[in-house]
Amino acid sequence: MNPIQMVDLKSQYQKIKNEINAGIAEVVESSAFINGPAVHGFQSALENYLSVKHVIPCGNGTDALQIAMMALGLKPGDEVITSAFTFIATAEVLGLLGLTPIFVDVEAHTFNMNVAEIEKAITPKTKAIVPVHLFGQCCDMEPLLDLAKKYNLFVIEDACQAIGADYTFKDGTTKKAGTMGTIGCTSFFPSKNLGCYGDGGALFTHDDHLDYLMRGIVNHGMFKRYYHEMIGVNSRLDSIQAAVLSVKLKHLDEYAAARRNAANFYNEAFVGNPKLITPSCADYSSHVFHQYTLRLQDVDRAKLIENMNSVEVPVMIYYPVPLHLQNAFASLGGKTGDLPVTEALCNKVISLPMHTELSLEQLEWITRHLLKFL
Repeated sequence: MNPIQMVDLKSQYQKIKNEINAGIAEVVESSAFINGPAVHGFQSALENYLSVKHVIPCGNGTDALQIAMMALGLKPGDEVITSAFTFIATAEVLGLLGLTPIFVDVEAHTFNMNVAEIEKAITPKTKAIVPVHLFGQCCDMEPLLDLAKKYNLFVIEDACQAIGADYTFKDGTTKKAGTMGTIGCTSFFPSKNLGCYGDGGALFTHDDHLDYLMRGIVNHGMFKRYYHEMIGVNSRLDSIQAAVLSVKLKHLDEYAAARRNAANFYNEAFVGNPKLITPSCADYSSHVFHQYTLRLQDVDRAKLIENMNSVEVPVMIYYPVPLHLQNAFASLGGKTGDLPVTEALCNKVISLPMHTELSLEQLEWITRHLLKFL
């Protein structure tokens, strides 16, 4: 049996090696390393895949979130509502721009923002909501969008973990994660479902004016060479990464299916075990399983991790400390007990290996040893 990894990019590469190498060689041969044909080709392919009018490639997912907020004209002191149960990048950019993050609690079963808590957090200073499509499935966007419309708020979707997931509205129409709000953001970090071989990111919008603004912001606020209309950033997706992404985009749905198959194996192995609560799949969203995250019941998590590592099974905690209790946000005055569901999840969750190359032998090994420990 091959060593078990949380993410096995090497084995994935071996299957698409010829396509990847040819794409990289073409970029090197052209020497169009920045904003070359490979970037434009990937942008067009992703627009078609997502059925979104505009894709704006950028340097990484964190930049995408910051660029979105800059394009919307958010100013220091403005409040932005988001989840405390996510990676820090979602709120980090708020701090960088002098905005005030307002953290709300999540649903225990989906790990995503509890829409019922959002309205309670809205004040006259609130300008935007940032729903995070965590671990691979969408937030409940229809009531969230209705709420945003009611209070005239921007919606910036953090779709960094859910690219390819579908949200189904009550009328039966579907849209991809990241294409429903004012702006959507994603990351192409190597371990993402659609990951490159370095850093990369993108923004999505149907709005022509925002598309124009964001294309200028990513390139030093420059719309005409050496004429800078605004303060921007240097955040461009390089052509080699775009070539890699163009190849992997063709396989994205196949990758999602492989992840679902692995998740189904885990679910069947753990069914009925009172010490494990398997991930919940909402009826309004498909799940692309960026992570497979369990909730533990009356289990010593530290000993579980030690035991699994002893049999060479890596496991991770996403996330051990909620954002409202991170030292980086201490000035906001968050305290234990503010967000009870989020805090309980941080103490109980554990994520198992999840990627496209998990073999039956590996899945059997992981589940057998986890159940044996329990």
